Amino acid sequence: MQSVPEEWREGRDDRGGDGQMLVMKRGDSQVKDGGAGAGEAEKESYMMELTRLVQKVVKESSWWERRGVDCSILAAAFLCLPPAFLLLGSSRLLWFLAGMLLMGVAHAVITVKGTHLASHGALSESQAWGKFWAVFFIEICGSFSARAGIQGHIKMHHAHTNVIGLGDSSVWKVPFLPRIIYLFIAPLAVPIITPLVALAQIKGHSLVHILRTAMMVALGLYSQYWLLINVSEFRSPYGALVCMLVCRAMFSVPYIHVNIFQHIGLPMFSSTRRPKRIYQMTHGVLNLPRNPLLDWMFGHSLINCHVEHHLFPFLSDNMCLKVKPVVSKYLTEKQLPYQEDTYLSRLNLFFHKYQELMVFAPPITELVGVQ
Repeated sequence: MQSVPEEWREGRDDRGGDGQMLVMKRGDSQVKDGGAGAGEAEKESYMMELTRLVQKVVKESSWWERRGVDCSILAAAFLCLPPAFLLLGSSRLLWFLAGMLLMGVAHAVITVKGTHLASHGALSESQAWGKFWAVFFIEICGSFSARAGIQGHIKMHHAHTNVIGLGDSSVWKVPFLPRIIYLFIAPLAVPIITPLVALAQIKGHSLVHILRTAMMVALGLYSQYWLLINVSEFRSPYGALVCMLVCRAMFSVPYIHVNIFQHIGLPMFSSTRRPKRIYQMTHGVLNLPRNPLLDWMFGHSLINCHVEHHLFPFLSDNMCLKVKPVVSKYLTEKQLPYQEDTYLSRLNLFFHKYQELMVFAPPITELVGVQ
């Protein structure tokens, strides 16, 4: 676990918890009446001041910067699908593999970047369109329940980031698996697991909601299968299904890695004694460095602007990147953590401390959701 500055201290839950990190501001050496209230006001003013700085940048930005760039990337991913289906129908191995790669990249952009932005309503200022895009990207493209995804990601993970038992870490936690299997092989099953989890999540909901979710997930899966049979001219249904699995699982390993790297192993908080938002997010969230491939496929808010995203979750990927200098400068000036680490460094940490971070970690009691 990373250390925190000297003005912070660790504590344990009064109920005898197992080492939860309780981050709080240390007052003056002599405690005075009203000192706690003054400290809370100072913490609140930090977030308000940073919010004003970010809002100023957003207001000065054009629609293209706020939403256009990310919408164009998603549109480009959809435009890659027709040539991908055609290339998959080629009898030449090189062209076939090119089609497979193109399909895999497009699928990653649509189902990771697209579903993430849609879950936050970052694709449109209209609430009606926001709901439409959430169903389209999360259910049809991502094979998951839009309601469960938003509930788990927005209302749990973002509201309770690194709070033990609530939004404490990744939904992808399978402690009985060996580390090699967990980190490099099991993620390949994500395309199969996702719709099954979606069906489990809609139990207990209204019949209309269950039917809609089941139909949207089936529509997305069958559409790709139908196009592989009729456009790519796959002769075997099993061949088409294997192709779907390969394309959908192509980038699931880095997806799962990113999902766990940016929260697990960082300070955790008690649900009853959590710090103010700005301290919770700066201590419990980490940025990875810029990576052209992952930035484009998964989005800046999941890679190199994850701190910015957790502080301002309704900004688009491009806007997170634009406000990044403002946020990093402000946090540095206020001597707040701005945590960054490399992909390989985090992978090395999880590989060598797998038991500590994943097996013996506190259990998740609520779905964290789509990250």
